[in-house]
Amino acid sequence: MGKKYIALSLILILGGCSTNDLSTEKLDRTKKTKVKHQTEVAFIEETTPVENFIEEEVPVEEKIGSMLMVGFMGTSAPAGSQICQDIRDYNLGGVILFDVNPVNHSQPKNISSRPQLAQLTTQLQACSRDGKLLISVDQEGGRVQRLKRKYGFYGKFPKARDVSKMNDIQVRTHYFNMARELNSVGINYNLAPVVDLAINKKNRVIYKLGRSFGSNPEDVVKYSTIFINAMRENGILSSVKHFPGHGSSLGDTHKGFVDVTNLWQEKELEPYRMLTEQGVMDTVMVAHVFNKRLDDKYPATLSSKVVKGLLRDRFGFDGVVITDDLQMGAINNKYGLRNTLKLAIGAGNDLLLFGNQLSVKSMVSTKRLVETVKSLLESGEVDMADIDRSNIRLKVLKEKI
Repeated sequence: MGKKYIALSLILILGGCSTNDLSTEKLDRTKKTKVKHQTEVAFIEETTPVENFIEEEVPVEEKIGSMLMVGFMGTSAPAGSQICQDIRDYNLGGVILFDVNPVNHSQPKNISSRPQLAQLTTQLQACSRDGKLLISVDQEGGRVQRLKRKYGFYGKFPKARDVSKMNDIQVRTHYFNMARELNSVGINYNLAPVVDLAINKKNRVIYKLGRSFGSNPEDVVKYSTIFINAMRENGILSSVKHFPGHGSSLGDTHKGFVDVTNLWQEKELEPYRMLTEQGVMDTVMVAHVFNKRLDDKYPATLSSKVVKGLLRDRFGFDGVVITDDLQMGAINNKYGLRNTLKLAIGAGNDLLLFGNQLSVKSMVSTKRLVETVKSLLESGEVDMADIDRSNIRLKVLKEKI
């Protein structure tokens, strides 16, 4: 990555620029900015067009592909496999792995044993150009852990509610061991921790599963920070979720539309505000919850008011934002694929997650996703500047791997 590229990237991530600062063809300020990235120092004129920092020779299909994280069928990924071709042809941003096969529950989808998983991730990285493919799983502990005991893994990491009752050394030990196990089989991106607040005892997807560290934002930040740091020490990126708060909900966004307007509390934003101020978060996952107080038209994932306005402009987070699975019922039942992609990109999301896990009927190929976004670009419904900015954020993120 050239010096100019690094400099702009870090102004985006560390310089506190809001998306409004980057919404025009040129950056407004005229002063020179000095930015450190490890040992490199670079200078750029902030009046230089954003486009000058984008690798113009990169085909648009690859810029789109770098924004996609997809699920696929298979416990191996040889050179001739479809997933390997997608990674290579579209410079795919990442993949998400599952153990349960949605088509045939008697067969594994991606995970069957420790040696198998290690071989799979090695094959997947071999398909990538730089060995920095994001290979993700949901590994929170408790009910949500893909690396199960029956596949030869530890499989007994405690749920967040139980973790919150432990001392700091025990907490760090649990999460360090979790991260080390992930690293040992080539996983480099954990879609956790949950920073939702445990404020609704009737909540079936967070509270009743014990996925929250508690109702106090300070406690949630404390334990999630230990989680994130343990991951980082073992080369694992993390994603705090589910912005702007799923702890007050009654419904399940996997199944359909969930309106939290009357239940949501503003303190649910506090973990994100504090973690942004501390510079702790690698990425943020946005939920599909609908909250009329934040946006009276769209659920959070598809809302520029929530992603660009609240998370980026108000809190100052300019790292990678990933959607929750865009095939969940809350999105899939209401918005078509084309409209989903248009709104998700326009909202300011950088990584679009299609797990190909929740419904056999809704499974979608990488080619179709890329071609749909390309069509949206050609029609002017999606702005190329949004895609370029996401590509910059993703490249900066992958420098951490």
